[in-house]
Amino acid sequence: MGDDRRLVAVVALAQGMAAAHTPRETWRAAALGACRALSAGFAALSVWERDLGRLRVLVNVGDRAADEDEFPDGEAYPVHQFPEITEFLHERWVAGGEPDAWVETAQGPAAGRPGYCHQRVAALRRRGRGSCVVAPIVLHGRAWGELYVARSVGTPVFDRADADFATVLAAVVAAGLAQTERLEEARRLAFTDALTGLANRRAVDVRLEEAVERHRAEGIVVSLVVCDLNGLKRVNDTLGHAVGDRLLERFGSVLSLCGAMLPGALAARLGGDEFCLLAVGSLADDVVKVADELCRRAGELELGEGVACGVASTEDPIGPVSSARRLFRLADAAQYRAKAVRAARPVVAGRAGPDDPVVRLADEPSHGRTAERRRFRGRR
Repeated sequence: MGDDRRLVAVVALAQGMAAAHTPRETWRAAALGACRALSAGFAALSVWERDLGRLRVLVNVGDRAADEDEFPDGEAYPVHQFPEITEFLHERWVAGGEPDAWVETAQGPAAGRPGYCHQRVAALRRRGRGSCVVAPIVLHGRAWGELYVARSVGTPVFDRADADFATVLAAVVAAGLAQTERLEEARRLAFTDALTGLANRRAVDVRLEEAVERHRAEGIVVSLVVCDLNGLKRVNDTLGHAVGDRLLERFGSVLSLCGAMLPGALAARLGGDEFCLLAVGSLADDVVKVADELCRRAGELELGEGVACGVASTEDPIGPVSSARRLFRLADAAQYRAKAVRAARPVVAGRAGPDDPVVRLADEPSHGRTAERRRFRGRR
């Protein structure tokens, strides 16, 4: 491949990774870009998991064998099967060597170091591949994993120039992975409550909008549990804000634990003493049971005075739910009712008969107190 074509291939790989929106898309773009750049039939990206002592495959692309899934759940290989992982990716590089790629063939090493690896040679033969190039990926100054690119039997065997080019590609992949890590961390921080580690209001906004859209399109059940932690102000005033923060953290842990009882539920802190659970696809009765357990556990905390809890579900008789705002208003009105009557159990919108005061309160134009309490309700 000429220099111009290789430059174009490098740019294409970098652009493909930059356009990815998720880690999986990034891995796939990296492997596909390298596969095309090296005129190969197969490529894989693997990460070195030091704590588990294994090389785990993240993605396989191209002409995959029967035992190679695109995004494998359990394809991993003990590091001791690949001594170059420790000897070449780590020790040699730290000692001042370069993380250069090398070539192996179905008959043994062809170009570069570190030499014959029985497992790789056997894998080439078993999967009908004639040669492969292995390029170490170094991220943040440490060996991160490897880029593996292979050609089938009957195609040209990789040479030293290909190995050198693979080294360049691995550096481009490392830069793309670093960018993805930065974006993922920024995204995580943007949607996470710093004190409790739960999702924040922004995350709830996004997920609830998506869930209600699915409800309108597919009829899927969407349920929302809104909680107000009782007694936080008294704890802050008498014991200090550090103790109040500990109460928030403890309740956040209880909320997370109860939320785990509902598959895929999102546990979040909306701000201050307000929390919520968003469940998609769970039966309303199951959500109410979890909310009841949440109230029980909150009442057993050594700090605070329990929790006021309101539930609204599209499966209950609450009328059409055409917007996320309405479902949130219903759950909030139920929570407001629970607080007003000092209910020890959750109040559920729509379950108090045809003239349910919770539904009436949520839908009244004068329901400004809760409508203004969180900006979420004013977005539509």
